[in-house]
Amino acid sequence: MSTGQKQRVTRPPARRGLGKLAVWLEDDSPGRLRPLILAVVLTLSAIGLVEVASASSVESVAAGNNPYDLPLKQAMWTVAGVVLMLVLARMPLRRIRWLAWPMLIGSLFALVLVFTPLGMTVNGNRNWISVGGFTAQPSEFAKLSLIVWGAWILDRKQALLGQWKHAVMPLAPAGGLIMAIVALGHDLGTTLIIMMILAATMFYGGVRMKVFSVAGLICVAAALVLAATSGNRMGRISSWLGMGSDEDAQGMGYQAQHGAYALASGSWFGVGLGQSRQKWNWIPEAHNDFIFSILGEELGLAGTLLVLGLFATLAIAVFKTIARTTDTFSRIVACSVITWILGQAVINISMVSGLLPVIGVPLPFISYGGSAMVSSLAGIGVILAVTRPEGTVPPARPGTRLGQALRRGAGSKHAARKRSGSTRVGSDRAGSNGAVKQAREHAHQR
Repeated sequence: MSTGQKQRVTRPPARRGLGKLAVWLEDDSPGRLRPLILAVVLTLSAIGLVEVASASSVESVAAGNNPYDLPLKQAMWTVAGVVLMLVLARMPLRRIRWLAWPMLIGSLFALVLVFTPLGMTVNGNRNWISVGGFTAQPSEFAKLSLIVWGAWILDRKQALLGQWKHAVMPLAPAGGLIMAIVALGHDLGTTLIIMMILAATMFYGGVRMKVFSVAGLICVAAALVLAATSGNRMGRISSWLGMGSDEDAQGMGYQAQHGAYALASGSWFGVGLGQSRQKWNWIPEAHNDFIFSILGEELGLAGTLLVLGLFATLAIAVFKTIARTTDTFSRIVACSVITWILGQAVINISMVSGLLPVIGVPLPFISYGGSAMVSSLAGIGVILAVTRPEGTVPPARPGTRLGQALRRGAGSKHAARKRSGSTRVGSDRAGSNGAVKQAREHAHQR
């Protein structure tokens, strides 16, 4: 090859579409995966806003309300949740730890308010409070509170978890108290989700499997007792098992059956966005617990696989990010939050598709509900906070105490480097002068 001829450089072909996504997932550096987590969550929230607008419009018009009322409320709570997520994502890890006790105490106080005159009953469940025209569901925020507080407890007790009393106390009693309060409001679905969160926190915290198994058996027995003591819950389970009467299609199994109709009529690519037929008062709570059936009808199998793929991408990104973290508290929090979100999504999708009985669990980021949306986005914000690379802190404004401290620290480091540099130069000069003197003496002796 001549010198004037340019050497050809072979470059790998540029990846597009799913190839770029694969590159993002192969790289487990937090700088790559944390933006991916944020993008996936915002995409799921946007899909949820569109589907809430589609699923709720008909029922709103039939009730004489503004068809854009529920979508606008959901958009407002989504924006509030995104702001809260970004604020939490910029918090230092020590502040997340400091929030453990205030979050738990505040959640317990709000849960008790449900049984005061501020509480309200919705669809037979008393798990809401109404203050100043705003309604909230305290049990949704209790999920994140239990995770952060439980991670703080287990982190401090790592050396004592071999003893069963330290592995159980005080995490199990606090979790049992939250579940008992929620169960008193007749919300079995949320109670089961909190059971799952408690089990995940203990598992990721390093509790021995023997203690973990005993606690799991107690939770399962409690869930069976709660189901057996309610005629409505037993009717739903009987309908799911196919043991209902001939009129069950118009009774307990009505919602589940029409949800299956919606998924079946969606075929491969759906009937079109906004063109659902089952949302015309055929599916109760179409914009809430059964929004996945409306999504499957309008967007087809392709749309449902897109949502499943986004949840799977979120799980992979979070677990790959937390795998690089050595802090016990961060690992417990991040893994428990993503288990809560993914577990709730799996239960909702299984419920809609008929794999589980109807228990009233919303689909994270997509179902209508301000409390569920804000709490889920707050959980993602906590994940982004605890997975921030070590040594990376939010920039401080010059006028704040933190900014002044950082400037003083930077100045002292610069002065130290300058002194060490001058000392190193002086020692080098002294060493060179000594070498020259020794050489002259050696030459004189010769």
